[in-house]
Amino acid sequence: MTITPTLKKIERKSLVSPKGFTATGIHCGIKHKKKDLAIVISDIPASVAGVFTTNAIQAAPLKVTKDVVYNTKKMQAIFVNSGNANACTGKQGYLDALAMQQLASDQFSIAPELIGVASTGVIGEPLPMAPIIHGTPKLHPNDDLTGALDFAQAIMTTDTVMKNTSYATTIDGKEIVIAGVAKGSGMIEPNMATMLGFITTDAAIESEHLQAALSAVTEKTFNSITVDGDTSTNDMVLVLANGLAGNNTLTPTHPEWATFLAALEMVAQDLAKLIAKDGEGATKLIEVNVTGAVSDEQARKIAKTVVGSPLVKTAVFGCDANWGRIIAAVGYSGMEIDPDTITIKLGDILVVEDSEPVKFSEDQAMNYLKQHEISISVDLHHGDGEGRAWGCDLTYDYVQINASYRS
Repeated sequence: MTITPTLKKIERKSLVSPKGFTATGIHCGIKHKKKDLAIVISDIPASVAGVFTTNAIQAAPLKVTKDVVYNTKKMQAIFVNSGNANACTGKQGYLDALAMQQLASDQFSIAPELIGVASTGVIGEPLPMAPIIHGTPKLHPNDDLTGALDFAQAIMTTDTVMKNTSYATTIDGKEIVIAGVAKGSGMIEPNMATMLGFITTDAAIESEHLQAALSAVTEKTFNSITVDGDTSTNDMVLVLANGLAGNNTLTPTHPEWATFLAALEMVAQDLAKLIAKDGEGATKLIEVNVTGAVSDEQARKIAKTVVGSPLVKTAVFGCDANWGRIIAAVGYSGMEIDPDTITIKLGDILVVEDSEPVKFSEDQAMNYLKQHEISISVDLHHGDGEGRAWGCDLTYDYVQINASYRS
């Protein structure tokens, strides 16, 4: 699929699509049966950027990985386990995160300060190190699709589907590939969300500029999704750029900087939407588009407030065209609005104009809301700002899944 003349989606989407990356995932025994240990490796140390949860309670792996991102400023491998978050586990948890880093270092002959670690799963239980110790030698990263899919499976918790995407573009006459994988299904309320996201690229770019690019893109993508309003202790997005594509080093003054940003944003947006769509128990992806706000930032915040409203989410689940819940969420968003100039559409169906009800077919609206992807448009007629956010409906299954998460 062609997104722009120079940006193309890769159908065989894979974390190892860019040059010089290998990956794998296995079952080591943290979980009963499913894969739970994974690693992705760059052939050479790569530039690195990261964004992390804003929760004041941060898991041990985040502390170890932040040290690599902010101090080493290079990363060659990301070592991940699922089934246990290694969060709220005290001093031993931090030592276990360091031990994971050292295990990968010893197994793959990579300096420990070049290895990021990540964990996801149950909070407050000690990380079972024995399965990880025994499983690490069984990891055999490769550059084929199977290895990448094994990685994607091994980082999942309550996810129902793998989340992968890849794009290719051209910079300095060289093909640049950016690929990503993520996990996330519940506790999704960035800044950051309950999620892990790993992005690889063979573009040449220094960590400083990669960090600026990721931070800018995150606001429009990962920070614009919500499932249930909870913010996790473990969440991170990491980008590794190893430069093996051979382009001239990217900076904000590079003539094709915007091309790189567009590709990175598409990868992040795909992953963000996949996470929102796979919300625990979800049956529908909801996209809220806000226009006419006083700024883009305010538009995104309003969109996120609407898509995060439990009453809006349950109305969509019940196929109820209750636009009153939408306009109420706009009103309590805390952003600047004119309460008399709001227009709302469900898909193409106009339901509110200038903040007053419009006659519409309830049957037509109900049939629209039965679809698996729902669009809500809000025009504030109050400025030039625009923004989007994504979320999902709130279902009976969400309650059931989270009521028995530890069992």
